[in-house]
Amino acid sequence: MSEAVSRRSAMRLLAAAAGTAGTALGAGACAPGVPPGAGAPRTPLAAPAGAEAKGPARVDALLERLTLDEKTALLHGAPDPTSLGQAGYVPGVPRLGIPPLRLTDGPAGVRVARPATALPAPVLLASAFDPALAREYGRVIGREGRALGQDVVLAPMVNLIRTPYAGRNFETFAEDPRLTADLVGEMIRGIQDEGLIATVKHFALNNQEHGRDTVDVIAAEQTLHETELRGFEAAVAAGAGAVMGAYNKVNGVHACESKPLLEELLRNSWGFDGWVMSDRDATHSTVAAIGAGLDMEMPAGTHFGGPLREAVRGGSVSESAVDLAVHRILATMDRFGLLAARPAARPPRDSAAGARTARKVATAGAVLLRNEHGTLPLTGAAARSIAVIGPTGQVPFVGGGGSAHVVPDGAEAPLTAIRRRAGNGSTVRHALGEDLYGRPLPAKLLTPTADLDTRAVEPGQVWSHEGEFHLTADDEWTLLVHYTGKRPVVRLDGQELFPVRQGVAEYFAGGLLGSAPDGMSVRRTTLALKAGTHRLAVTAEGGDKGQRLRLRHTTGATRAADLAEAVKIAKAARSVVLFAYEDATEGRDRTSLALPGGQERLIEAVTAVNPRTTVVLNTSSGTTMPWLSRTGAVLQMYYPGQEGAGATADLLFGDVDPGGRLTQTFPADERATPVGGEPLRYPGVGGRQEYSEGIHVGHRWYDAQRVTPLFPFGHGLSYTTWQYDKLTVRPQRGGLRVEFTVRNTGRRKGTEVAQVYVGPSAELELDQPVRALAGYRRLLLAPGEAQRVTLDITARALSSWDPEQHAWVLGSGRRQVFVGRSSRELPLRSKAVVTSR
Repeated sequence: MSEAVSRRSAMRLLAAAAGTAGTALGAGACAPGVPPGAGAPRTPLAAPAGAEAKGPARVDALLERLTLDEKTALLHGAPDPTSLGQAGYVPGVPRLGIPPLRLTDGPAGVRVARPATALPAPVLLASAFDPALAREYGRVIGREGRALGQDVVLAPMVNLIRTPYAGRNFETFAEDPRLTADLVGEMIRGIQDEGLIATVKHFALNNQEHGRDTVDVIAAEQTLHETELRGFEAAVAAGAGAVMGAYNKVNGVHACESKPLLEELLRNSWGFDGWVMSDRDATHSTVAAIGAGLDMEMPAGTHFGGPLREAVRGGSVSESAVDLAVHRILATMDRFGLLAARPAARPPRDSAAGARTARKVATAGAVLLRNEHGTLPLTGAAARSIAVIGPTGQVPFVGGGGSAHVVPDGAEAPLTAIRRRAGNGSTVRHALGEDLYGRPLPAKLLTPTADLDTRAVEPGQVWSHEGEFHLTADDEWTLLVHYTGKRPVVRLDGQELFPVRQGVAEYFAGGLLGSAPDGMSVRRTTLALKAGTHRLAVTAEGGDKGQRLRLRHTTGATRAADLAEAVKIAKAARSVVLFAYEDATEGRDRTSLALPGGQERLIEAVTAVNPRTTVVLNTSSGTTMPWLSRTGAVLQMYYPGQEGAGATADLLFGDVDPGGRLTQTFPADERATPVGGEPLRYPGVGGRQEYSEGIHVGHRWYDAQRVTPLFPFGHGLSYTTWQYDKLTVRPQRGGLRVEFTVRNTGRRKGTEVAQVYVGPSAELELDQPVRALAGYRRLLLAPGEAQRVTLDITARALSSWDPEQHAWVLGSGRRQVFVGRSSRELPLRSKAVVTSR
C-alpha cells in the first residue's frame, strides 16, 4: 500500500472514530419475519437532545447523555411492539428523542407483511448489464422501504456466484467481480437516494448455504481482493450506510469478530464510516466481537445486551469501545436525517411506478439461450395455436424463498398473459404436466371414510382422524399437507411425515413450493409405498384463531395421466411454451443442477411430439440440460417478480428483444465446474473449505482449464443479428481506450451487450486470468443502425493484487484486448502497450 493511501486511510479512520459512523439495526438480515402486528404508527418523539446542533455536535451531545444501559440497547435488536412483519427493530431512546429503527429484508423488494413491489430476482437484474437500471431498481426499494415504515434495508447481497449449487445465487448478481462491483454500487446509490439506509451483505465469503454457520473459509490475500472483496469495496465507495457480517469463519476467525476484515480492511483501508451488524445469530462473543469492530448484534442481545454491560463494568471492554459503536450508529442516523428536529415525511407508495420498473427489469434481463429454426418470436400460425405446459404456466413463480420473499401487489399467471397477447381467434390450451400441490385423497380411500380436503378446525379445538387404506401394488406417493395454522401432525404407519425442522429450514420452504396458490402453507414428502395395508393418522389443532387444512397426494397413476395430457395438447398445437422451475431458497443448497421432479421426462415427451417447443426456465442458477438439443428455444427468466407474466409474453411474441446476457456460466456437466469433484472447495471437508481455485472464479476457471460450458458467461441471443468491426486500442493514462463499431445487421430493433476482455500482463509474476472482463456497453439499435462504442479501461481493471506489497499493481506491457458478444464469442482482437503514465 502506498504512503499516500496509508495516510488517507488513517485520516478516514480518525474521522470515523471522532464522529462519522454507521447505524442499522433490526434483527439479522436473513431471518424469519416477525409475526405481523397491527402496524400502528410510531409514537411521536421529542426532538433529539441537541437537535439544534448539526452533524458531529448533535451526535456528541446525545452520546454524552446516554446511560450505559441505553447505549447497549442501541447495539442489539429487540421485539417490535407494533411490528410490520419486518426483519428487525431497535427501540431507540425516547427520553432523548432518538427514534426507533426498523429493518427489513429486501434484496428483491421490501419484505414486510404488507404488499410491496415484488421485483425480479437480482440475478435477473444483473443480466441486463445495465448499472443505470440497477440504480432505478434500488430507488424502488428505497422509496417503498421508507413508505412502509422502514429505515434500513438488508440489501444488496454482493457475494459472488462461486458454485452453481448455492441456494441464494438468485439473490446476488454474478460470478464476475467487475460486473458485481458496478451493479452493487449503483443499487446502493438508488436505495439511499430515497433516504433508506442500505446494508451490503454478507461480509465476506458467504457463498453457500451448506454449513454456513460453521464453515471456515480459507482464501489467499490475492484471491480475496480480486474476487469476493471487489463488490464490498464498491459498496463502501458508493456510501453504504451499513455492512452485515457473515455467518462463516474467514481464515480461521468468525467473520463477525474478524479484526482483519472489520477494522484493518473495511475501516482502515477502505474508509468505511458506517456501522457493522451481524447476520442473524452470527455473533459468537462479546469481548472479541466488539473489539474487532462489530457494532450491532442481531436479532437480540445474547452477547451485546447484559453480557456487554457486565464486560464494561468488569473492565474487559472499555466504555469507549461501546461509545464508538453507538457513535457509528447515531452518526449514520444523522446522515440520513433521522435525528433531525423535523425528519422528512415518509413518501406514499407508488405501486404503479414500482410495477413499471419490475416489468422493465424482467424484460431487460431475460436471456434467450437457444433459438432454432425461428421458434421465437411467436408469429403467424405459430402464435395462434399454442400449448402452455407446466405448473408455473398457471401459477406465477414470483420469487425465491427466504429473505428475498415479498408479498406482491398481485401477480398474473403467464397463461393469462399469453392468452391476452395471442388475442381473439387464437387457441391457447394448458396442461399441468406436473402436479405441485396434489389431488384430494379419494373420499372412500380411508376406512373409516373422512373428508381430508376441506377440513376446518375451530379455535381451541383439536381434530383427529385415523384410518386404513390398501394398495394393490407398490407405488411412489407424494403426500402433501396444506394448512393455515399450526402444522398438523400426519403419521403414516407410525412415522411422522412433516416434522418441524430446525432453524431457517422450517421457515424458508421455497418461493413456489412452500405455499399453495390460495396462500395456505404446504409441506410435502415422497415415499415408496409397498402393496398392502397402511395406517394414516391426522391430528390438527385450531389454536387461537382456528385453521383450515387439507391432505393431498400424487401417485404413479396421477403423474402418468398428467404427462399424457401434456403430450396430447402439445401434439395438437403449432407451438408449445413449456414452463420449467427450480425452487431455491435461503437455508439450503441445491443437491443437483438438473430440473427437479419429473420435468426432464416431461420435456423429452413433449419435444418428441412437437419440436417447436420453447422451454421457459424459472430457475435460480445454472441448470444442466440433457434435453436441450430437442427443444426449439430456451428462455431463461429466473424469478421474474410480480410482472413476470407480462414480461414473458412480451418476449415470446417479440414485442421486445431479449437483451439479457448470462452473468454466470452454465456448465455442460455437473462435474465440470470450478468446484466439481473438489469437496475441499465445495462444500468443504471437516468444516474447512479452501478457495483453491484462486482468482479463477466463474468464466475465468473455464478459460484456464479449457473446459467448454453449456453456455458461457455473457451469452445471450437476440431476435436480430449483429456485426462487430473496426477495433482500435490505444494507451491512455495508465489504462486503455478501446473503440469499435457495432451494427444491427438484421430487420428488427434489438438490444446488444458489447463486452471487452483483457488478457494477462507478461510483466507481472502473479496469477492472472486468461481473460478478465474489463468493460461492457448495453446498446439499443434500429435495423441497419451502427454505433461507435468507446470504452475506457482503467488502470484498476488492468491491475492485480500483490500480496507482498499488499496493494494493486498495474499489469504493464503488451496486453491483448478481446471484443465481442460473450466470453467465448470474441471476433475482434488487438494488442496495446500499457504504461504507468
